[in-house]
Amino acid sequence: MAIEHACVRVVHKPWGNSDLQPFSDVDGSVEPVGELWFERADKDAPAPDLLFKLLFTTEPLSIQVHPDDTFARAIGLPNGKSEAWYILSAKPGAQIGVGLTHRITPQELHASIKNGSIVDLLHWRPVTQGDSIFIPAGTIHAIGAGIVLAEIQQHSDATFRLFDYGSQRELHEDNGVAVANTGPLGVVCNPIHLTSARTILVANRYFVLERIELPPGSSWALVAEPETWILVLDGHAAIGLAAASIGQTIFAGGDRASIEVGADGFKALIAYPASRPVESLLQRIGENAADHIAPVAPPVSPSTGFVEIPT
Repeated sequence: MAIEHACVRVVHKPWGNSDLQPFSDVDGSVEPVGELWFERADKDAPAPDLLFKLLFTTEPLSIQVHPDDTFARAIGLPNGKSEAWYILSAKPGAQIGVGLTHRITPQELHASIKNGSIVDLLHWRPVTQGDSIFIPAGTIHAIGAGIVLAEIQQHSDATFRLFDYGSQRELHEDNGVAVANTGPLGVVCNPIHLTSARTILVANRYFVLERIELPPGSSWALVAEPETWILVLDGHAAIGLAAASIGQTIFAGGDRASIEVGADGFKALIAYPASRPVESLLQRIGENAADHIAPVAPPVSPSTGFVEIPT
């Protein structure tokens, strides 16, 4: 059984933030921090299927798109990139762009990139703390300013940048248009309360993302899949022998571990590679344990998310 605090890779970005509290003590005062990547502490461990990140934005990020597995492998990459976001905090008026407002042709997409009108074609929506968004590969998307979010994704850095607000960074217009879904996003994530402790936020063919809320002083058994990532949102707990508090990420895999919750309760995101929620993932020990045994997991779309809207 592997239970370890994830190592943190600090990624500096000009659009990042200097103050990462309460999610991290990393100092960004000299150079802003845009991303924190959580990686296995065991450097000899097999490469994980998933990557957990935190993003901190003070400026709008580029408009981009990620390839699916087929396209990525055709150009020599190991896999594509589908991802999900969970909004940890958002300033008033903060927005994300996901999908286009209406369907256009690839030729029209090329033209919108060149003249900048792609910004207005993107479907912008406000976000607030606790929102979850699934971004399937091929979805044109962007993150606005004033947001802190957790991102879980296929372990890939395959990104095609379409528009960058006049920046001199390289664009990847041809590949980006080739992989892009040039219409609205046909997926809506509807959180489902699986038990009193577990809420399924996103489920797709690559991973499941859950939010758990465990009451103060409770004891639990975590039956971890070979790869399970736990990002603490609030409170404290001992997961095996690892003490976990806000902003820390724990990797667990391969067996059963205990979770002993502190006096303030425990809230966290849990992500694991699977196409549907694992019913036995979390089980309460002791008093009222039966109240928290998972029912049969609800059906989900194997390729997108819980609800698909025709476009």
